[in-house]
Amino acid sequence: MPTSSPNSFLIWMPDIRTVVRVILLLMLSCWIFQVGADNSFADRILVNGNILTVDATDSVAEALAIRGGRIVAVGSNAEVEALAGPGTDRIDLEGLTATPGLLDSHVHFSYGGLLKLTQADLSYPQVKSIGDVTRLVTERQAVALPGEWVLGRGWDEGKLAERRYIVASDIDPVTGDRPAWLAHTMGHYGVANSAAMKLAGITRETPDPPGGVIDRDEDGKPTGVLKETAMKLVVKHIPPSSHEQMREAIRMMAREFNREGMTGAKDPGIGRSLNYDPENAMNTWNAYREVLADGDLTVRVFALWRTGETLEQARDLAERITPFSKPWESTGDDRLISGGVKLFADGSGGARTAWVWQDWNKNRNEIDEGNSGYPAIDAILLRDLIMFYHDAGLHMGVHAIGDRAIDWTVAAITLALIRNPRHGLRHSIIHLNIPTDLALNTMAALQQNFDAGYPESQANFTWWIGDTYAGNFGVERSHRLNPFRSYQERGMQWGGGSDFFVTLFAARYGIWSSITRQPLLGVYGHDAFGQDQSVDVKTALRSYTIWAAHQMFLEDKIGSIEVGKYADIAVWDTDLYSAAPDAIKNMECQMTLLEGEVVYRKANRVGASGLQSEPEQ
Repeated sequence: MPTSSPNSFLIWMPDIRTVVRVILLLMLSCWIFQVGADNSFADRILVNGNILTVDATDSVAEALAIRGGRIVAVGSNAEVEALAGPGTDRIDLEGLTATPGLLDSHVHFSYGGLLKLTQADLSYPQVKSIGDVTRLVTERQAVALPGEWVLGRGWDEGKLAERRYIVASDIDPVTGDRPAWLAHTMGHYGVANSAAMKLAGITRETPDPPGGVIDRDEDGKPTGVLKETAMKLVVKHIPPSSHEQMREAIRMMAREFNREGMTGAKDPGIGRSLNYDPENAMNTWNAYREVLADGDLTVRVFALWRTGETLEQARDLAERITPFSKPWESTGDDRLISGGVKLFADGSGGARTAWVWQDWNKNRNEIDEGNSGYPAIDAILLRDLIMFYHDAGLHMGVHAIGDRAIDWTVAAITLALIRNPRHGLRHSIIHLNIPTDLALNTMAALQQNFDAGYPESQANFTWWIGDTYAGNFGVERSHRLNPFRSYQERGMQWGGGSDFFVTLFAARYGIWSSITRQPLLGVYGHDAFGQDQSVDVKTALRSYTIWAAHQMFLEDKIGSIEVGKYADIAVWDTDLYSAAPDAIKNMECQMTLLEGEVVYRKANRVGASGLQSEPEQ
């Protein structure tokens, strides 16, 4: 047996370089094994694109990789191609532009979809005159069942040749004894025919209800036009839609959103639009859950519950929705979120019922003497409701259009935060049409110090209903409508939205309108709102992506194209960063992905292997 010396082990020790090589080979073999075991190759890659990431630096990439519904790489073609394996689906974008899936921070997704599904479309350009209204109502009546109401939605006097409200005498000759209700596009007023008013018991002697107006002619006779709470007198008699109709409305809206490159929506006030009806709201919530379970909810929905108008109703609602998760907890799938509650501070800019400091205008330069609008509910009660919901830890969106209503709402939210400094509830002011400098400065401070005070803005208001708004707000107030530049100068974030069914929901219109501020018809001129409050395309895009995601409590998961986030992506035929504004307005979505799965693909896309194989939905 050979003897050993103290240094005999050195005889058998390999060169250190050999040891390193062996270790590296072992590590590589383990990595290769893991790739095969856990499928670390990308499920899908998108290459040869113009990818607008909307990250902190607005970087632009060529390609991205997706695995398990999440983005795992963003960079050059070479970097992403390295993650492709034998089973990876490769989509050649052929130079097309990709953005994060666009989001709508204020869209009546469920209820607006139901109206679209069940009511006659009286919007522009189908309707350009009262004659068009009567024609469409006649067509609707011809297919109505015996005893069925004639329902329509979307008319706007600002787009009618007659430049006036539709009244009962316009539609009585074609509706006869069949009740009819035609809602204005803004949803804050509408017209009932004589049969509907008879059913509701509306006569000369009927007083205006609190918070509402029954429009009357010079002789005191009701014209059929009902504003704000007065609408309840008629609407409560309309038979409700079915649960299946609500489910189909949600499915339809999801498909149409995807067709427009949209993957998220904040639905403000589920349930009936006029009354506190928790059962109806629960039915809507359950319809959402059922569509989600069926796999047809291809849009992320952040739902607000329509609040009551008393503290007792507020307590009841808070108790009812307590079992549902808080927005920052989500539902676990980030598809359907019970987000909080919606309140109303005032009415409408179209009906001139919003609460303003100075009397409303009409026809641009005329003063609507004695009409400065009014609060939707008692102002002290509104303050108390805001206090209650804040203390209950519920996110709030408060509808406030007029400058006086905005000042009151912002002050109430500030007081609630001072009394109970809870951070992160992200209370928002819905619409925020014409805020004062005081309100803007206060909201900027709230965002910085409390993560609250966020505008839910509708750039489309200057476009789709811009002619009516320009006439009602007058010159001075029109120039501070949607003051996006003022937000930007104060370091504020805001969420872009449509308020559909009030305006068209496609986010490309909102991006374009944030830049151009042009009214649809130019009744009061092409530049009725001025350009001082315009913003650039990158800022406008952020309001419909990452900033809207923040208002849905999902900014860490969607809203930009970054590693770790869901692969919610829209592909366009237009480069937003280099295109003329009108090209953005008219751009077309070529493909939409939700969690890496293709939920919409434009038919007959030539080239790009992954873009041409599936038919259009």
